[in-house]
Amino acid sequence: MTEQVISRSSSQEAVIQKDAKYVMQNYGRQQLVLESGDGCIVRDIDGREYIDCVAGIAVNNVGHSHPKLVEAIKKQAEKLIHVSNLYYTAPQAELAEKLVEITGMSRVFFCNSGTEAVEAAMKLARVKTGKTEFVAVEHAFHGRTMGALSITYKEIYRNPFKPLVQEEKFVTSNDAEAVANAITDKTAAVIIEPIQGEGGINIPSDAYLREVRRICDETGTLLIFDEVQTGFGRTGKWFCKEHSGVQPDIMTMAKAMGGGFPMGAIAAREGIAFERGQHAATFGGNPLACAAALASIDIIEEEGLLRHATEMGDYFMSRLKKISLEGVVDVRGRGLMIGVELDRKCADIVDFALQKGVLLNCTSEKVLRIAPPLIITKEQIDSVVAVLEQA
Repeated sequence: MTEQVISRSSSQEAVIQKDAKYVMQNYGRQQLVLESGDGCIVRDIDGREYIDCVAGIAVNNVGHSHPKLVEAIKKQAEKLIHVSNLYYTAPQAELAEKLVEITGMSRVFFCNSGTEAVEAAMKLARVKTGKTEFVAVEHAFHGRTMGALSITYKEIYRNPFKPLVQEEKFVTSNDAEAVANAITDKTAAVIIEPIQGEGGINIPSDAYLREVRRICDETGTLLIFDEVQTGFGRTGKWFCKEHSGVQPDIMTMAKAMGGGFPMGAIAAREGIAFERGQHAATFGGNPLACAAALASIDIIEEEGLLRHATEMGDYFMSRLKKISLEGVVDVRGRGLMIGVELDRKCADIVDFALQKGVLLNCTSEKVLRIAPPLIITKEQIDSVVAVLEQA
């Protein structure tokens, strides 16, 4: 990518000012108005191009505007966009079957987002165990609705909304003994991200996850894996749980599920499922979302993106580890879920990269999160690394 000075044109300024007037200002945004994209490239309203290493925060796994995904959405939209879950639709049944196949679970429930999936998982755990407490991990992020917020660690998210749905119980990450000590006769479930995304791309050991599984089995506690950010090929497997070989009782999915179309779901093992009337979602599993998800899964399979994500992730991390980056503490990740930890806040590097035609973002303030579409090429990776070298 060539260097470009990003100034706010009249077109960009008009959009930003309209947003400031009419939209609640709850997001910290870069001064950039995006208009189009294809593959790993997005373009702003003035036609400037950027390599997208954010991918909608690990959403656009098959890239922007993939022809097969676009065609599937168009085709379904011409037939049926939405009907109530009072009726059956073929796309929903087909997607449920496919998700059971790739997750190894028994049944699914459809919703519309990651935080909705976490809420559903919490409700299911409570109704199936008759217990009310949850054990979560320090630096966890599970969403911002009131139930999910109760098990989200960061105080800046939690404190303005206290009292929350339930009292928090957070344990040290990667410490199975702490999990064991936190479980009581009131504990419905332990919830863990197999890789913490918002917490800073923190990767627990496989041995830890296996031991937590054993502890949950021993105590009769359910185990929930939050795979909202790690699912659908992001780590080089369909789901991150496959790296450790641990099968949870319930798992959450969203983000990349619809290839960019909003969608969420939970999957649960045999014997754990909602009964009639216990939960619902008006738009959950609507035909358009299901068609998008089926197309996205087909693309991942047909284009070998699990293998590609592994290969490109290894290449990306090897390049990052070889270059001389001042202030780098660590480079870590799995597949194309990569974190570059710095000894200072990384916002200035994100701004610098924007000027150079690369989109990045910070997670946990001092960690650069790199999560491009799974179709990224070595040439594009080299361009991104060159920008980081300059930074």
